[in-house]
Amino acid sequence: MKEVYLDNYAATPLAPEVREAMLPFLGESYGNASSLHSRGDTAREAVEEAREKVAALIAASPEEIIFTSNGTEANNLAIKGMVAGSRRKGKHIVLSAIEHFSVMNAANTLEKQGYQLTLVPVDEYGVIDTAELAAAIDDDTVLVSVMAANGEVGTVQPIEEAARIAAEKEVPFHTDAVAAAGSVPLDVGKLGISALSLSSDLIYGPQGVGALWLRRGTRLIPMLDGGVQEGGRRGGTENVAGIVGMGKAAEIAAAGMAARSAQLAQLRDAMIAGLPQRIEHLYLTGHPTQRLPWNASFAVEFIEGEGMLLFLDQQGVAVSSGSACTSRALKGSHVLSACGIPAERAQGSILFSFGLQNTMEDVDHVLEVFPPIVDRLRQMSPLYAKYLKERG
Repeated sequence: MKEVYLDNYAATPLAPEVREAMLPFLGESYGNASSLHSRGDTAREAVEEAREKVAALIAASPEEIIFTSNGTEANNLAIKGMVAGSRRKGKHIVLSAIEHFSVMNAANTLEKQGYQLTLVPVDEYGVIDTAELAAAIDDDTVLVSVMAANGEVGTVQPIEEAARIAAEKEVPFHTDAVAAAGSVPLDVGKLGISALSLSSDLIYGPQGVGALWLRRGTRLIPMLDGGVQEGGRRGGTENVAGIVGMGKAAEIAAAGMAARSAQLAQLRDAMIAGLPQRIEHLYLTGHPTQRLPWNASFAVEFIEGEGMLLFLDQQGVAVSSGSACTSRALKGSHVLSACGIPAERAQGSILFSFGLQNTMEDVDHVLEVFPPIVDRLRQMSPLYAKYLKERG
């Protein structure tokens, strides 16, 4: 049976060059980067080289990079750490309504501690309303966070404009760039932001490694009490092999980004053009043009996403029904809800996320096997039976 992996938003495969770069640090180069002997020097030099490569991906300075255990930790460190650093200035946080749960829940925790939280709405395509953003920021606001792109629906946000609005009111601005990195050019100086989160596993690096870029001079209180690793901003022994892998992945991501994005966009566009021709009552979610090159997301009416995932898996096709971080929670998507998609339609969400290993043959395979699955599920759907009855 042909196997097709189209769940690259959950994790991309490890690039061979990344694996090769990591191997010495999983074997003979096992030193602790904080040690003062030669093995420690080797590890520390490797970490600093990786820091330079990650910084280069976003046009930053290496000393502004803080390595973390993943994108979730980077987002938590940004939200909780930056708010704690500004607690004497105010207690108001502003987010977009479609942030990842690692941002949303971090802010929810602060809300329970007495902070006020405002969610700025998005339009039907998932684009933030910048006028609402401007209106939401007041004298008590200490942080604005808007993601660079939403991986669930693919929409790329006008971050430069949103950051300018926050800057005019002298409020620090954080962006979660986990979904955008490697696909969208990111220049932290041009964007005018204060902090940016990254994750290794969406740029063909190892899982369990992330990074937070923090503009020099931005106040942040560490969330982990420990040693003085990462400039005292994140205690704990560094994951040297993982960091080396992330550095190599960032180096690869920075090189030839336009060509690779164009390659993925061809697959995305073929899926977006092909499926509606074969399946009725199927709706593209997210922005039709301002979207990530690897994202083809849909809502299929009258059926549920979980059923589609299971039947596609039986055909060798791995996909998701939104964010992998909540795929086992069986909860409705707050992203689709914020876009105004009715709950009964949102239940049928499905995301095809492409990676560099995918080909047009993979698209053709899905176009062949998916329509019969939808037909089969609809034959079992009481909602579809009701629709047919009402249609007459």
